[in-house]
Amino acid sequence: MDATYFMGIDTGTNSSKGVIIDEDCNVVACCSTQHTMTNPKPNHFEHDAEKDWWGDFCRISQGLLKKSGIDPVQIKAVGLSALGADCLPVDEQCRPLRKAILYGIDARAGKEIEQLTSLYGPEQIRRWYGRPLCSSDVMPKILWIKNNEPEVYARTYKFLTGSSFLAAKLTDNYVVDRFLGLASFNPLYDPKTWRPVPELCAPVCRPDQLAKVQEATDLAGYVTEAAAKETGLAPGTPVITGTDDSGAEAISAGVVEPGKMMIQFGSSIYMILGTRHLVDDERLWREQFIVPGLCDISAGTNTGGSLTKWYRDELFSDALEQEKKTGIDAYQLMLEGVDQVPPGSDGLVTLPYFAGERTPVNDPLACGILFGLTISHTRRHLYRSALEGVAYSIQQQLRLMESHEDVSIDQIFAVGGGVNNALWMQIVADVTGKEINTPDVTVGASYGDAMMAAVGVRHPGFENFSCLAQHIKTGTVYKPDFKKYKIYQKYQAIYDKLYDSTCELMHMMTEEQ
Repeated sequence: MDATYFMGIDTGTNSSKGVIIDEDCNVVACCSTQHTMTNPKPNHFEHDAEKDWWGDFCRISQGLLKKSGIDPVQIKAVGLSALGADCLPVDEQCRPLRKAILYGIDARAGKEIEQLTSLYGPEQIRRWYGRPLCSSDVMPKILWIKNNEPEVYARTYKFLTGSSFLAAKLTDNYVVDRFLGLASFNPLYDPKTWRPVPELCAPVCRPDQLAKVQEATDLAGYVTEAAAKETGLAPGTPVITGTDDSGAEAISAGVVEPGKMMIQFGSSIYMILGTRHLVDDERLWREQFIVPGLCDISAGTNTGGSLTKWYRDELFSDALEQEKKTGIDAYQLMLEGVDQVPPGSDGLVTLPYFAGERTPVNDPLACGILFGLTISHTRRHLYRSALEGVAYSIQQQLRLMESHEDVSIDQIFAVGGGVNNALWMQIVADVTGKEINTPDVTVGASYGDAMMAAVGVRHPGFENFSCLAQHIKTGTVYKPDFKKYKIYQKYQAIYDKLYDSTCELMHMMTEEQ
């Protein structure tokens, strides 16, 4: 009998990754490629969906099949994910009508948020979202297109997110998973019927411009002849609906029951904690999670890897030069001597709001701060303080989550490229006072996609999400040093007050620009 395999491909902010796994969730082949994010105006962040999303998918699919030597007919199902809460208008041939407007980092729709809040009222918005409208919501992005690009709006057949676009390119069917559809497009769909609500859609779009809502593991359809030629997959291969990249990565880290948590160290930081019920806190987000019957609290810090990249490009250009000469990773070179800087970076606290901030302040106009800077600080202090600043942000949000009744954090898995920075992971453990685990398989969201593909076709042993837990094994464990935890509490208290003490000045600065 021929062996059975599953493929998963994930599209993120700066790269796309893919994996093929066997029936025991062993990784058979991996492949990745890079793409760029454009920033044409302040607060505008975009991707070229045809080139960056579909182009990457095709290259990775072909690369995985070539690297593994697997016959395409042995791929029994394909899973996919892409950065969520983005907005892409397409025509009837699924051709993008403009570049995709990205997730919460794109804050162009501030006026539309005000317009919708005024239309529905702040209390109704809170009933729908459990918080005010923010840049991570798709409804204001659609309205922005309607208000600012009426010719694009008039030609739009469907408003899609990344995973919907890829599923449509593969199968010719327009679907979105329940997790993204009911959360990111809220309140355009009825949470009970999963169908568009005409009267709520009316100010924003037509109901027929929205995709069909399904579970993430429901079949979107089957690979078409046209898609097979571009991807190398066999025609007729089942394709699941898919989901957003963070949700897929959470699945890969075992977030399939309450108390399990993922912290994703990518270009930004994203946290998902499984909960028994919806928790309303306007400083955080909450949704019905991908796993049926499981809710979640989620939170996001806009800069994570993008902050370390900024330091690399602007303050450690010599490390980049050395990388070119020696092949040693620049990020590894940047850490030299940083471990000798004491906790608290000799009195330097970084507020990592270099690209505005999502939770808990939900303020696209927030700015970064280096607080306590003196002439004795070196760039090593600055870099350690940046790593600590992200850890302070994580701790601030973990405390908010745990402040709610019947919410506990029983296990944390850290995932994403940032886990390769062992010092950073130890700093997070020391700042939070919590054990930080990394998974044995660190492929990330694409690994979760492949496992969900197996669930989607109900392959033996993959009848539901609970079956996935046995395949999630722990790699490295970072245990907190409670002496350092006590030291960090002083700096955490300063961090917690920095935004409130300066937000008015931040807004004045932005207005002047």
